[in-house]
Amino acid sequence: MSSVPPFIAPQRFDDPAAALAQVQAIYDGSVAHLRDALQRFVSGEAPAQSVRACYPFVRVHTDTVARADSRLSYGFVAGPGTFETTLTRPDLFGRYYFEQFRLLLKNHQVALEIGTSAQPMPVHFSLAENDHLEGSLDAARRLLMRDLFDLPDLGAMDDGIANGTHEPRAGEAQPLALFTAPRVDYSLHRLRHYTGTAPEHFQNFVLFTNYQFYIDEFVRLGHEAMASADSDYVAFIEPGNVVTRHASVAARPGDELGTPPPRVPQMPAYHLVRDDHTGISMVNIGVGPANAKTITDHVAVLRPHAWIMLGHCAGLRNTQQLGDYVLAHGYVREDHVMDEDLPLWVPIPPLAEVQVALEAAVAEITQLKGYELKRIMRTGTVASTDNRNWELLPSRNMASTPERRFSQSRAVALDMESATIAANGFRFRVPYGTLLCVSDKPLHGDIKLPGMANHFYRERVDQHLRIGIRAIELLRQAGIDQLHSRKLRSFAEVAFQ
Repeated sequence: MSSVPPFIAPQRFDDPAAALAQVQAIYDGSVAHLRDALQRFVSGEAPAQSVRACYPFVRVHTDTVARADSRLSYGFVAGPGTFETTLTRPDLFGRYYFEQFRLLLKNHQVALEIGTSAQPMPVHFSLAENDHLEGSLDAARRLLMRDLFDLPDLGAMDDGIANGTHEPRAGEAQPLALFTAPRVDYSLHRLRHYTGTAPEHFQNFVLFTNYQFYIDEFVRLGHEAMASADSDYVAFIEPGNVVTRHASVAARPGDELGTPPPRVPQMPAYHLVRDDHTGISMVNIGVGPANAKTITDHVAVLRPHAWIMLGHCAGLRNTQQLGDYVLAHGYVREDHVMDEDLPLWVPIPPLAEVQVALEAAVAEITQLKGYELKRIMRTGTVASTDNRNWELLPSRNMASTPERRFSQSRAVALDMESATIAANGFRFRVPYGTLLCVSDKPLHGDIKLPGMANHFYRERVDQHLRIGIRAIELLRQAGIDQLHSRKLRSFAEVAFQ
């Protein structure tokens, strides 16, 4: 037997707001039950029985393939059947859940069922942002805790749904979302760890970079926006949840809790915040495809509207100059970190909406257009490798070399992260794009020397970052209905965005 909160049987709803309120009520009851039991355990009590609480779930059942016309790439189930998913953090995902509920009701004209699921909520995921109750337990008490509370179960949070390999057991409902509640909660905790900021601060448009220079400039622009009278951003947030509000916005409860971290987190994040969460988050992912996969694995659960890579690359063509831009329209994936999740034979297509926004932003910021734009920007294939020192590999009498493969693929630039970020965008149905800046040309003996590098960074980083920010503004203005591409969705797709 276990100590559990009152079970709430499934109820039917045809109003998305009422459905969301029921999700909130079930979630709050489960969290309160776990927090209370954990608090008493930390205080020295020994519960007479194990403690359990479960996530809320949403279910939809339809008997027909018919649905209303929808030009969106989501918001409808693939066909007749029963579909469901567990839900978490309605305080964070409330706007998102409301929209998914609204579209399902509109497209299928059937009620949503909301109730308590059979999926246990790990006690770790019930803790509030600043709770660290288990830190005061000795080793024996922590071991006993494992017997009394549910712990994260990796079997309940794999990426089989996103990877297209999930097969429901006999009698089991089909998935309604890419991620189960435990998988979402796991990533929310990882985001805190890697980025040094709470997931609540992440915005729906994300920039990734592989150089701190871009972050330094983003911080400068962020504080500049907070002092600008005509800025539509309401806050700028830095690691440690340090909040700077716009001059016209009053401080909010919790702002005072932010403190700069004693050391820089592994992949620090910074957030230019809008009240509707359509602002811009920027993350310095560092160097390498492993970091790129790690951070996008976790940011994906936030269901952003787009993410874009801004970084440096090696130019592979003699006609390129240092400081030229490369707009990726294809990728050579020699990163290897995605091979188990997304086979190499899967193409990673360019997304027209993102490509157009990036090119328009380059033209606007540089004041070049048409044929003149070709002087500084080239559209082409970007290769990403997991070997930073690929130039040092033996080439004599080798059947294949990186240089030969890059030539055969028509690649115009090389980095270590872009293909990973694009491939994970494809895998997780997040619109993606890449705009790189040529910082060296190793095939042509043009490598960065200290003086050249400093001049290059001063001259190009500000412009490159402004291009990325402008591209996001253009995507936001066009509307998300235009952004989420149907080419990212399979023929047997989940309904949630």
